[in-house]
Amino acid sequence: MTSQTIDTTGPGDKASAAPSDPAPGRGLRGHPWFTLITVAVGVMMVALDGTIVAIANPAIQKDLGASFADVQWITNGYFLALAVSLITAGKLGDRFGHRQTFLIGVTGFAAASGAIGLSHSIAAVVTFRVLQGLFGALLMPAALGLLRATFPAEKLNMAIGIWGMVIGASTAGGPILGGVLVEHVNWQSVFFINVPVGALALVLGLLILTDHRAENAPRSFDILGIALLSGAMFCLVWALIKAPTWGWGDGKTWLFIGASVLGFALFSVWETKVKEPLIPLSLFRSVPLSAGVVLMVLMAIAFMGGLFFVTFYLQNVHGMSPIDAGLHLLPLTGMMIVGSPLAGALITKLGPRIPLAGGMLATAVAMYGMSTLKAGTGSATMSLWFALLGLGLAPVMVGATEVIVGNAPMELSGVAGGLQQAAMQIGGSLGTAVLGAVMASKVDHDLPGNWKDAGLPPLSQSQLDQASEAVQVGVAPLAKGTPEAIATKITSVAHDTFISGMSLASLVAAGVAAVAVLVALLTKRGENAEAGAGAAHI
Repeated sequence: MTSQTIDTTGPGDKASAAPSDPAPGRGLRGHPWFTLITVAVGVMMVALDGTIVAIANPAIQKDLGASFADVQWITNGYFLALAVSLITAGKLGDRFGHRQTFLIGVTGFAAASGAIGLSHSIAAVVTFRVLQGLFGALLMPAALGLLRATFPAEKLNMAIGIWGMVIGASTAGGPILGGVLVEHVNWQSVFFINVPVGALALVLGLLILTDHRAENAPRSFDILGIALLSGAMFCLVWALIKAPTWGWGDGKTWLFIGASVLGFALFSVWETKVKEPLIPLSLFRSVPLSAGVVLMVLMAIAFMGGLFFVTFYLQNVHGMSPIDAGLHLLPLTGMMIVGSPLAGALITKLGPRIPLAGGMLATAVAMYGMSTLKAGTGSATMSLWFALLGLGLAPVMVGATEVIVGNAPMELSGVAGGLQQAAMQIGGSLGTAVLGAVMASKVDHDLPGNWKDAGLPPLSQSQLDQASEAVQVGVAPLAKGTPEAIATKITSVAHDTFISGMSLASLVAAGVAAVAVLVALLTKRGENAEAGAGAAHI
Protein backbone atom coordinates (compact mmCIF):
# COMPACT_ATOMS: atom_id res chain seq x y z
CA MET A 1 0.00 0.00 0.00
CA THR A 2 1.32 3.45 -0.91
CA SER A 3 2.29 5.42 2.17
CA GLN A 4 0.83 8.88 2.60
CA THR A 5 2.46 11.88 4.20
CA ILE A 6 0.49 14.22 6.37
CA ASP A 7 1.54 17.26 8.31
CA THR A 8 1.04 16.47 11.99
CA THR A 9 2.04 19.86 13.32
CA GLY A 10 -0.07 22.84 14.13
CA PRO A 11 0.97 26.47 13.72
CA GLY A 12 2.40 26.60 17.19
CA ASP A 13 4.13 23.24 17.14
CA LYS A 14 7.02 23.89 14.79
CA ALA A 15 9.83 23.39 17.27
CA SER A 16 8.92 19.78 17.86
CA ALA A 17 8.42 19.07 14.17
CA ALA A 18 12.04 18.96 13.02
CA PRO A 19 13.57 15.53 13.42
CA SER A 20 17.10 15.11 12.15
CA ASP A 21 15.91 13.07 9.20
CA PRO A 22 12.55 11.97 7.90
CA ALA A 23 11.95 8.31 8.31
CA PRO A 24 12.11 6.71 4.89
CA GLY A 25 9.41 4.41 3.66
CA ARG A 26 10.11 0.75 3.07
CA GLY A 27 12.65 0.17 0.32
CA LEU A 28 13.01 2.90 -2.25
CA ARG A 29 9.52 4.33 -1.92
CA GLY A 30 9.50 7.63 -0.07
CA HIS A 31 13.27 7.73 0.53
CA PRO A 32 14.33 11.42 0.53
CA TRP A 33 17.51 11.05 -1.51
CA PHE A 34 15.89 8.80 -4.11
CA THR A 35 13.02 11.30 -4.23
CA LEU A 36 15.60 13.99 -5.02
CA ILE A 37 17.03 11.86 -7.83
CA THR A 38 13.58 11.28 -9.28
CA VAL A 39 12.44 14.89 -9.32
CA ALA A 40 15.87 15.95 -10.58
CA VAL A 41 15.48 13.68 -13.62
CA GLY A 42 12.12 15.26 -14.38
CA VAL A 43 13.37 18.81 -13.94
CA MET A 44 16.49 17.89 -15.94
CA MET A 45 14.22 17.34 -18.93
CA VAL A 46 12.91 20.89 -18.66
CA ALA A 47 16.39 22.38 -18.15
CA LEU A 48 17.79 20.35 -21.04
CA ASP A 49 14.95 21.54 -23.25
CA GLY A 50 15.65 25.19 -22.48
CA THR A 51 19.27 25.21 -23.56
CA ILE A 52 18.79 22.88 -26.51
CA VAL A 53 16.07 25.14 -27.88
CA ALA A 54 18.32 28.20 -27.47
CA ILE A 55 21.01 26.51 -29.57
CA ALA A 56 18.45 25.26 -32.09
CA ASN A 57 16.73 28.63 -32.62
CA PRO A 58 18.94 29.73 -35.54
CA ALA A 59 18.43 26.36 -37.27
CA ILE A 60 14.67 26.48 -36.69
CA GLN A 61 14.56 30.02 -38.06
CA LYS A 62 16.42 29.02 -41.21
CA ASP A 63 14.66 25.70 -41.87
CA LEU A 64 11.11 26.97 -41.33
CA GLY A 65 11.68 30.44 -42.78
CA ALA A 66 10.74 31.99 -39.46
CA SER A 67 11.09 35.69 -38.66
CA PHE A 68 12.72 37.17 -35.56
CA ALA A 69 9.24 37.52 -34.06
CA ASP A 70 8.52 33.85 -34.80
CA VAL A 71 11.68 32.80 -32.99
CA GLN A 72 10.67 34.93 -30.03
CA TRP A 73 7.33 33.11 -30.00
CA ILE A 74 9.11 29.76 -29.60
CA THR A 75 10.34 31.14 -26.29
CA ASN A 76 7.43 33.42 -25.40
CA GLY A 77 4.69 30.87 -26.11
CA TYR A 78 6.35 28.57 -23.61
CA PHE A 79 6.75 31.38 -21.05
CA LEU A 80 3.14 32.48 -21.54
CA ALA A 81 1.72 29.02 -20.81
CA LEU A 82 3.98 28.58 -17.80
CA ALA A 83 3.28 32.00 -16.34
CA VAL A 84 -0.49 31.67 -16.65
CA SER A 85 -0.77 28.17 -15.19
CA LEU A 86 2.06 27.69 -12.66
CA ILE A 87 0.25 28.92 -9.54
CA THR A 88 -2.91 27.00 -10.41
CA ALA A 89 -0.78 23.92 -11.09
CA GLY A 90 0.86 24.34 -7.68
CA LYS A 91 -2.61 24.48 -6.10
CA LEU A 92 -3.54 21.27 -7.92
CA GLY A 93 -0.52 19.63 -6.30
CA ASP A 94 -1.55 20.88 -2.86
CA ARG A 95 -5.07 19.56 -3.42
CA PHE A 96 -4.48 16.21 -5.15
CA GLY A 97 -0.89 15.47 -4.18
CA HIS A 98 2.42 16.46 -5.73
CA ARG A 99 3.20 12.91 -6.84
CA GLN A 100 0.23 12.80 -9.20
CA THR A 101 0.83 16.22 -10.71
CA PHE A 102 4.55 15.46 -11.15
CA LEU A 103 3.83 12.22 -13.03
CA ILE A 104 1.25 13.89 -15.29
CA GLY A 105 3.68 16.75 -15.89
CA VAL A 106 6.62 14.60 -17.00
CA THR A 107 4.42 12.43 -19.22
CA GLY A 108 2.78 15.39 -20.95
CA PHE A 109 6.04 17.31 -21.33
CA ALA A 110 7.74 14.35 -23.01
CA ALA A 111 4.74 13.78 -25.32
CA ALA A 112 4.64 17.46 -26.34
CA SER A 113 8.38 17.35 -27.04
CA GLY A 114 7.91 14.38 -29.36
CA ALA A 115 5.11 16.24 -31.15
CA ILE A 116 7.39 19.23 -31.76
CA GLY A 117 9.93 16.90 -33.34
CA LEU A 118 7.23 15.74 -35.77
CA SER A 119 6.15 19.29 -36.66
CA HIS A 120 6.79 20.88 -40.05
CA SER A 121 5.65 24.47 -39.48
CA ILE A 122 6.49 27.26 -37.07
CA ALA A 123 2.82 27.38 -36.00
CA ALA A 124 2.93 23.73 -34.92
CA VAL A 125 6.22 24.25 -33.07
CA VAL A 126 4.80 27.19 -31.14
CA THR A 127 1.54 25.32 -30.38
CA PHE A 128 3.32 22.34 -28.88
CA ARG A 129 5.72 24.63 -27.03
CA VAL A 130 2.62 26.06 -25.34
CA LEU A 131 1.61 22.51 -24.35
CA GLN A 132 5.13 21.95 -23.04
CA GLY A 133 4.64 25.02 -20.89
CA LEU A 134 1.34 23.74 -19.50
CA PHE A 135 2.77 20.36 -18.55
CA GLY A 136 5.97 21.95 -17.27
CA ALA A 137 3.76 24.04 -14.99
CA LEU A 138 2.50 20.84 -13.38
CA LEU A 139 5.99 19.41 -13.03
CA MET A 140 8.03 22.25 -11.52
CA PRO A 141 6.01 23.24 -8.40
CA ALA A 142 5.36 19.56 -7.70
CA ALA A 143 9.10 18.86 -7.66
CA LEU A 144 9.71 21.61 -5.11
CA GLY A 145 6.70 20.48 -3.06
CA LEU A 146 8.08 16.93 -2.91
CA LEU A 147 11.50 18.16 -1.77
CA ARG A 148 9.95 20.46 0.82
CA ALA A 149 7.83 17.64 2.24
CA THR A 150 10.62 15.04 2.24
CA PHE A 151 13.70 16.84 3.56
CA PRO A 152 14.18 18.25 7.08
CA ALA A 153 14.94 21.95 7.45
CA GLU A 154 18.66 21.48 8.07
CA LYS A 155 19.06 19.50 4.82
CA LEU A 156 16.63 21.38 2.57
CA ASN A 157 19.21 23.87 1.28
CA MET A 158 21.59 21.01 0.50
CA ALA A 159 18.83 19.22 -1.40
CA ILE A 160 17.91 22.37 -3.34
CA GLY A 161 21.62 22.96 -4.00
CA ILE A 162 22.05 19.47 -5.48
CA TRP A 163 18.81 19.96 -7.40
CA GLY A 164 20.29 23.18 -8.76
CA MET A 165 23.51 21.38 -9.63
CA VAL A 166 21.56 18.86 -11.71
CA ILE A 167 19.81 21.73 -13.48
CA GLY A 168 23.22 23.32 -14.07
CA ALA A 169 24.63 20.06 -15.45
CA SER A 170 21.64 19.69 -17.76
CA THR A 171 22.00 23.29 -18.85
CA ALA A 172 25.70 22.67 -19.49
CA GLY A 173 25.10 19.49 -21.46
CA GLY A 174 22.19 20.92 -23.43
CA PRO A 175 24.15 23.26 -25.73
CA ILE A 176 26.73 20.59 -26.57
CA LEU A 177 24.18 17.82 -27.08
CA GLY A 178 21.96 20.25 -28.98
CA GLY A 179 24.89 21.37 -31.10
CA VAL A 180 25.78 17.78 -32.02
CA LEU A 181 22.18 16.95 -32.90
CA VAL A 182 21.55 20.15 -34.89
CA GLU A 183 24.83 19.83 -36.78
CA HIS A 184 24.77 16.08 -37.48
CA VAL A 185 21.06 15.16 -37.43
CA ASN A 186 18.45 17.97 -37.50
CA TRP A 187 16.79 20.46 -35.19
CA GLN A 188 13.81 18.16 -34.63
CA SER A 189 16.03 15.64 -32.86
CA VAL A 190 16.74 18.07 -30.01
CA PHE A 191 13.10 17.65 -28.94
CA PHE A 192 13.02 13.89 -29.34
CA ILE A 193 15.76 13.63 -26.67
CA ASN A 194 13.15 14.55 -24.04
CA VAL A 195 11.10 11.43 -24.73
CA PRO A 196 13.48 8.87 -23.13
CA VAL A 197 14.30 11.28 -20.29
CA GLY A 198 10.60 11.73 -19.58
CA ALA A 199 10.04 7.96 -19.70
CA LEU A 200 12.83 7.45 -17.14
CA ALA A 201 11.33 10.10 -14.84
CA LEU A 202 7.92 8.43 -15.11
CA VAL A 203 9.26 4.98 -14.20
CA LEU A 204 11.27 6.35 -11.27
CA GLY A 205 8.29 8.37 -10.10
CA LEU A 206 5.98 5.34 -10.11
CA LEU A 207 8.51 3.30 -8.13
CA ILE A 208 9.81 5.90 -5.64
CA LEU A 209 7.56 8.89 -5.07
CA THR A 210 4.99 8.92 -2.28
CA ASP A 211 2.04 11.24 -1.89
CA HIS A 212 2.71 14.24 0.37
CA ARG A 213 -0.28 16.24 1.56
CA ALA A 214 -0.60 18.47 4.57
CA GLU A 215 -3.39 17.58 7.00
CA ASN A 216 -5.01 20.97 6.38
CA ALA A 217 -4.49 20.90 2.61
CA PRO A 218 -7.17 22.71 0.55
CA ARG A 219 -10.33 20.72 -0.09
CA SER A 220 -11.97 22.93 -2.70
CA PHE A 221 -11.05 25.07 -5.69
CA ASP A 222 -11.24 28.83 -5.99
CA ILE A 223 -12.58 28.72 -9.56
CA LEU A 224 -13.24 32.45 -9.87
CA GLY A 225 -9.83 33.17 -8.36
CA ILE A 226 -8.17 30.88 -10.90
CA ALA A 227 -10.04 32.62 -13.75
CA LEU A 228 -9.17 36.12 -12.53
CA LEU A 229 -5.50 35.35 -11.89
CA SER A 230 -5.09 33.46 -15.17
CA GLY A 231 -6.74 36.28 -17.10
CA ALA A 232 -4.62 38.94 -15.41
CA MET A 233 -1.41 36.96 -16.01
CA PHE A 234 -2.34 36.33 -19.64
CA CYS A 235 -3.05 40.01 -20.31
CA LEU A 236 0.23 41.04 -18.68
CA VAL A 237 2.44 38.57 -20.53
CA TRP A 238 0.54 39.09 -23.80
CA ALA A 239 1.10 42.84 -23.57
CA LEU A 240 4.81 42.26 -22.94
CA ILE A 241 5.09 39.90 -25.87
CA LYS A 242 3.18 42.09 -28.34
CA ALA A 243 4.53 45.48 -27.23
CA PRO A 244 7.63 45.26 -29.49
CA THR A 245 5.32 44.73 -32.49
CA TRP A 246 2.50 47.06 -31.53
CA GLY A 247 4.73 49.68 -29.94
CA TRP A 248 4.86 50.71 -26.29
CA GLY A 249 2.74 53.77 -26.99
CA ASP A 250 0.05 51.85 -28.86
CA GLY A 251 -3.45 51.75 -27.40
CA LYS A 252 -3.67 47.95 -27.67
CA THR A 253 -0.56 47.53 -25.49
CA TRP A 254 -2.01 49.69 -22.74
CA LEU A 255 -5.45 48.12 -23.11
CA PHE A 256 -3.98 44.73 -22.14
CA ILE A 257 -1.83 46.25 -19.40
CA GLY A 258 -4.90 48.01 -18.01
CA ALA A 259 -6.91 44.77 -18.21
CA SER A 260 -4.11 43.02 -16.33
CA VAL A 261 -4.09 45.64 -13.55
CA LEU A 262 -7.89 45.40 -13.26
CA GLY A 263 -7.70 41.60 -13.17
CA PHE A 264 -5.10 41.62 -10.39
CA ALA A 265 -7.18 44.15 -8.42
CA LEU A 266 -10.36 42.07 -8.72
CA PHE A 267 -8.40 38.93 -7.83
CA SER A 268 -7.01 40.60 -4.69
CA VAL A 269 -10.49 41.68 -3.55
CA TRP A 270 -11.98 38.24 -4.23
CA GLU A 271 -9.20 36.43 -2.36
CA THR A 272 -10.18 38.25 0.84
CA LYS A 273 -13.76 36.93 0.58
CA VAL A 274 -13.46 33.28 -0.48
CA LYS A 275 -13.15 30.55 2.18
CA GLU A 276 -10.22 28.72 0.54
CA PRO A 277 -8.43 31.27 -1.68
CA LEU A 278 -6.10 30.30 -4.48
CA ILE A 279 -3.37 32.45 -2.90
CA PRO A 280 -4.00 33.60 0.66
CA LEU A 281 -2.85 37.22 0.56
CA SER A 282 -1.48 36.77 4.08
CA LEU A 283 1.45 35.04 2.37
CA PHE A 284 2.70 38.43 1.21
CA ARG A 285 2.77 39.79 4.75
CA SER A 286 6.09 37.96 4.85
CA VAL A 287 8.59 40.56 3.63
CA PRO A 288 11.24 37.89 2.89
CA LEU A 289 8.80 35.84 0.79
CA SER A 290 7.70 38.94 -1.15
CA ALA A 291 11.34 39.98 -1.62
CA GLY A 292 12.16 36.48 -2.85
CA VAL A 293 9.42 36.67 -5.50
CA VAL A 294 10.59 40.11 -6.69
CA LEU A 295 14.19 38.88 -6.71
CA MET A 296 13.29 35.94 -8.96
CA VAL A 297 11.58 38.33 -11.41
CA LEU A 298 14.58 40.67 -11.54
CA MET A 299 17.08 37.82 -11.85
CA ALA A 300 15.14 36.29 -14.74
CA ILE A 301 14.88 39.65 -16.54
CA ALA A 302 18.64 40.07 -16.41
CA PHE A 303 19.56 36.46 -17.15
CA MET A 304 16.99 35.18 -19.65
CA GLY A 305 16.60 38.49 -21.44
CA GLY A 306 20.35 38.95 -21.81
CA LEU A 307 21.07 35.33 -22.74
CA PHE A 308 18.50 35.41 -25.56
CA PHE A 309 20.93 37.32 -27.78
CA VAL A 310 24.07 35.37 -26.89
CA THR A 311 23.39 32.38 -29.15
CA PHE A 312 22.81 34.71 -32.10
CA TYR A 313 26.00 36.58 -31.21
CA LEU A 314 28.06 33.38 -31.12
CA GLN A 315 26.60 31.75 -34.23
CA ASN A 316 25.71 34.65 -36.50
CA VAL A 317 28.38 37.23 -35.59
CA HIS A 318 31.29 34.92 -34.70
CA GLY A 319 30.20 32.33 -37.26
CA MET A 320 30.44 29.44 -34.80
CA SER A 321 28.81 26.10 -35.36
CA PRO A 322 26.11 25.07 -32.88
CA ILE A 323 28.63 22.78 -31.15
CA ASP A 324 31.19 25.55 -30.78
CA ALA A 325 28.51 27.90 -29.47
CA GLY A 326 27.54 25.30 -26.89
CA LEU A 327 31.15 24.85 -25.81
CA HIS A 328 31.54 28.61 -25.38
CA LEU A 329 28.58 28.62 -22.99
CA LEU A 330 30.16 25.92 -20.81
CA PRO A 331 31.86 28.42 -18.45
CA LEU A 332 28.43 29.84 -17.59
CA THR A 333 26.69 26.56 -16.96
CA GLY A 334 29.81 24.92 -15.52
CA MET A 335 30.00 27.55 -12.81
CA MET A 336 26.32 26.91 -12.05
CA ILE A 337 27.18 23.23 -11.53
CA VAL A 338 30.02 24.08 -9.16
CA GLY A 339 28.27 26.99 -7.49
CA SER A 340 24.84 25.48 -6.71
CA PRO A 341 25.82 22.96 -4.00
CA LEU A 342 28.38 25.41 -2.59
CA ALA A 343 25.68 28.06 -2.46
CA GLY A 344 23.37 25.64 -0.66
CA ALA A 345 26.01 25.00 2.01
CA LEU A 346 26.84 28.70 2.31
CA ILE A 347 23.18 29.68 2.67
CA THR A 348 22.66 27.03 5.35
CA LYS A 349 25.58 28.48 7.31
CA LEU A 350 25.12 32.24 6.77
CA GLY A 351 21.48 32.59 5.74
CA PRO A 352 20.40 33.77 2.29
CA ARG A 353 20.92 37.54 2.54
CA ILE A 354 24.68 37.85 1.91
CA PRO A 355 24.92 35.09 -0.75
CA LEU A 356 21.90 36.46 -2.63
CA ALA A 357 23.18 40.05 -2.61
CA GLY A 358 26.65 38.89 -3.63
CA GLY A 359 25.21 36.73 -6.42
CA MET A 360 23.19 39.59 -7.90
CA LEU A 361 26.21 41.90 -7.66
CA ALA A 362 28.28 39.37 -9.62
CA THR A 363 25.42 39.09 -12.14
CA ALA A 364 25.35 42.87 -12.58
CA VAL A 365 29.11 42.98 -13.17
CA ALA A 366 28.90 40.07 -15.63
CA MET A 367 26.11 41.73 -17.63
CA TYR A 368 28.12 44.95 -17.73
CA GLY A 369 31.07 42.93 -19.01
CA MET A 370 28.88 41.38 -21.70
CA SER A 371 27.96 44.88 -22.86
CA THR A 372 31.64 45.35 -23.84
CA LEU A 373 31.72 42.36 -26.22
CA LYS A 374 32.67 43.16 -29.81
CA ALA A 375 32.70 41.23 -33.07
CA GLY A 376 36.37 40.41 -32.54
CA THR A 377 36.25 39.61 -28.81
CA GLY A 378 38.29 36.50 -28.03
CA SER A 379 37.09 33.32 -26.33
CA ALA A 380 39.01 34.00 -23.10
CA THR A 381 37.24 37.31 -22.50
CA MET A 382 33.82 35.85 -23.31
CA SER A 383 34.48 32.91 -20.99
CA LEU A 384 35.38 35.25 -18.13
CA TRP A 385 32.04 37.07 -18.27
CA PHE A 386 30.05 33.89 -18.85
CA ALA A 387 31.72 32.20 -15.86
CA LEU A 388 31.06 35.20 -13.61
CA LEU A 389 27.41 35.17 -14.67
CA GLY A 390 27.06 31.49 -13.79
CA LEU A 391 28.75 32.03 -10.44
CA GLY A 392 26.37 34.90 -9.66
CA LEU A 393 23.23 33.03 -10.67
CA ALA A 394 23.90 29.90 -8.56
CA PRO A 395 23.21 31.37 -5.09
CA VAL A 396 20.17 33.26 -6.42
CA MET A 397 18.57 30.13 -7.89
CA VAL A 398 19.10 28.18 -4.66
CA GLY A 399 18.57 30.96 -2.11
CA ALA A 400 15.51 32.64 -3.59
CA THR A 401 13.83 29.25 -3.95
CA GLU A 402 14.43 28.47 -0.26
CA VAL A 403 13.27 31.94 0.79
CA ILE A 404 9.95 31.63 -1.08
CA VAL A 405 9.15 27.99 -0.33
CA GLY A 406 10.56 28.06 3.20
CA ASN A 407 8.53 31.11 4.23
CA ALA A 408 5.22 29.52 3.12
CA PRO A 409 3.12 27.12 5.23
CA MET A 410 3.46 23.43 4.39
CA GLU A 411 -0.10 23.20 3.05
CA LEU A 412 0.77 25.93 0.52
CA SER A 413 4.12 24.49 -0.61
CA GLY A 414 2.75 23.86 -4.12
CA VAL A 415 1.43 27.41 -4.40
CA ALA A 416 4.78 28.71 -3.13
CA GLY A 417 6.60 26.59 -5.72
CA GLY A 418 4.22 27.96 -8.35
CA LEU A 419 4.95 31.51 -7.20
CA GLN A 420 8.69 30.87 -7.47
CA GLN A 421 8.41 29.46 -10.97
CA ALA A 422 5.82 32.04 -12.10
CA ALA A 423 8.13 34.82 -10.95
CA MET A 424 10.92 33.34 -13.06
CA GLN A 425 8.73 32.92 -16.13
CA ILE A 426 7.24 36.42 -15.87
CA GLY A 427 10.77 37.73 -15.49
CA GLY A 428 11.82 35.76 -18.55
CA SER A 429 8.95 37.21 -20.56
CA LEU A 430 9.74 40.70 -19.29
CA GLY A 431 13.39 40.25 -20.13
CA THR A 432 12.77 38.92 -23.62
CA ALA A 433 10.13 41.58 -24.38
CA VAL A 434 11.78 44.61 -22.83
CA LEU A 435 15.36 43.81 -23.82
CA GLY A 436 14.09 42.69 -27.23
CA ALA A 437 12.42 46.09 -27.59
CA VAL A 438 15.66 47.78 -26.55
CA MET A 439 17.55 45.78 -29.16
CA ALA A 440 15.00 46.49 -31.92
CA SER A 441 14.85 50.20 -31.11
CA LYS A 442 18.63 50.53 -31.11
CA VAL A 443 18.99 48.65 -34.40
CA ASP A 444 16.21 50.69 -36.04
CA HIS A 445 17.88 53.89 -34.85
CA ASP A 446 21.48 53.04 -35.80
CA LEU A 447 21.14 51.00 -38.99
CA PRO A 448 20.19 53.80 -41.44
CA GLY A 449 23.11 55.98 -40.32
CA ASN A 450 25.61 53.11 -40.25
CA TRP A 451 24.45 51.98 -43.68
CA LYS A 452 24.85 55.48 -45.10
CA ASP A 453 28.23 56.06 -43.42
CA ALA A 454 29.57 52.86 -45.00
CA GLY A 455 28.77 54.27 -48.45
CA LEU A 456 26.29 51.50 -49.27
CA PRO A 457 23.49 51.95 -51.84
CA PRO A 458 20.39 53.57 -50.29
CA LEU A 459 17.47 51.33 -49.28
CA SER A 460 13.74 51.89 -49.56
CA GLN A 461 11.74 51.86 -46.32
CA SER A 462 10.51 48.30 -46.92
CA GLN A 463 14.07 47.14 -47.68
CA LEU A 464 15.31 48.91 -44.57
CA ASP A 465 12.63 47.18 -42.47
CA GLN A 466 13.66 43.77 -43.84
CA ALA A 467 17.33 44.55 -43.25
CA SER A 468 16.60 45.65 -39.68
CA GLU A 469 14.79 42.40 -38.93
CA ALA A 470 17.79 40.39 -40.14
CA VAL A 471 20.27 42.52 -38.20
CA GLN A 472 18.30 42.02 -34.97
CA VAL A 473 19.50 38.38 -34.97
CA GLY A 474 23.02 39.25 -36.18
CA VAL A 475 22.47 38.23 -39.81
CA ALA A 476 23.84 40.35 -42.65
CA PRO A 477 21.03 41.17 -45.17
CA LEU A 478 22.88 39.99 -48.28
CA ALA A 479 21.09 39.66 -51.60
CA LYS A 480 22.11 36.78 -53.85
CA GLY A 481 24.99 37.75 -56.13
CA THR A 482 26.18 40.69 -54.00
CA PRO A 483 29.80 41.56 -54.96
CA GLU A 484 32.34 40.47 -52.35
CA ALA A 485 33.50 44.00 -51.49
CA ILE A 486 29.92 45.19 -50.92
CA ALA A 487 29.07 42.01 -48.98
CA THR A 488 31.99 42.65 -46.64
CA LYS A 489 30.77 46.17 -45.92
CA ILE A 490 27.18 45.02 -45.34
CA THR A 491 28.36 42.26 -42.99
CA SER A 492 30.47 44.73 -41.02
CA VAL A 493 27.57 47.18 -40.71
CA ALA A 494 25.14 44.41 -39.69
CA HIS A 495 27.42 43.00 -37.02
CA ASP A 496 28.38 46.39 -35.59
CA THR A 497 24.73 47.43 -35.43
CA PHE A 498 23.68 44.15 -33.81
CA ILE A 499 26.43 44.50 -31.20
CA SER A 500 25.40 48.05 -30.39
CA GLY A 501 21.87 46.78 -29.69
CA MET A 502 23.12 43.82 -27.66
CA SER A 503 25.41 46.11 -25.64
CA LEU A 504 22.59 48.46 -24.73
CA ALA A 505 20.34 45.51 -23.78
CA SER A 506 23.13 44.10 -21.59
CA LEU A 507 23.55 47.46 -19.83
CA VAL A 508 19.83 47.53 -19.06
CA ALA A 509 20.11 43.97 -17.70
CA ALA A 510 23.06 45.05 -15.54
CA GLY A 511 20.96 47.89 -14.10
CA VAL A 512 18.13 45.47 -13.28
CA ALA A 513 20.60 43.15 -11.52
CA ALA A 514 21.96 46.09 -9.51
CA VAL A 515 18.45 46.90 -8.25
CA ALA A 516 18.09 43.23 -7.30
CA VAL A 517 21.08 43.56 -4.94
CA LEU A 518 19.01 45.91 -2.78
CA VAL A 519 16.00 43.57 -2.87
CA ALA A 520 18.20 40.67 -1.76
CA LEU A 521 19.01 42.54 1.45
CA LEU A 522 15.35 42.13 2.51
CA THR A 523 15.47 38.32 2.48
CA LYS A 524 16.00 35.95 5.38
CA ARG A 525 15.82 32.25 6.16
CA GLY A 526 12.41 30.59 5.78
CA GLU A 527 10.36 30.82 8.96
CA ASN A 528 8.26 27.77 8.08
CA ALA A 529 10.99 25.51 6.69
CA GLU A 530 10.64 23.18 9.69
CA ALA A 531 7.14 22.14 8.60
CA GLY A 532 8.48 19.95 5.83
CA ALA A 533 10.55 17.98 8.28
CA GLY A 534 7.47 17.37 10.36
CA ALA A 535 5.73 15.44 7.61
CA ALA A 536 5.48 12.02 9.15
CA HIS A 537 5.44 8.84 7.08
CA ILE A 538 2.74 6.48 8.31
